Amino acid sequence: HWVNMGRTFANVPKLFQVNWFRKNEAGDFIWPGFGENSRVLAWIVDRLENDAEGIDSPVGILPNREDLLLDGLGISEHDLTALFDVDKSSWLAECDSTDEYFGQFDGRVPPELQAELAELKQRLQALPA
Repeated sequence: HWVNMGRTFANVPKLFQVNWFRKNEAGDFIWPGFGENSRVLAWIVDRLENDAEGIDSPVGILPNREDLLLDGLGISEHDLTALFDVDKSSWLAECDSTDEYFGQFDGRVPPELQAELAELKQRLQALPA
């Protein structure tokens, strides 16, 4: 259905993914919580209105730090780096999990989705170890 919509409509919705629950090495959530989620939503609105840039990554466009309102959050520089990091091994594991999930559908997964997954794997594998 969604693949066909992409072929049919000129103005398909933009998709954004946010991992609010990413943790640091100590097991603490990096993002401070629900009260601060509007900061990320503001960046999303700015992207939709072409008022914010982003950084291309293997998993999509990430916010530039200067475009994401971080004032007063008290996030350490180390955690900020982790927040914007694309963890190659965890993303590749997610790709393997998705591939396994697709396998449950006996070849009925649209080739466009298979191709997107394969391209994501290639982009991730090109990252340094």
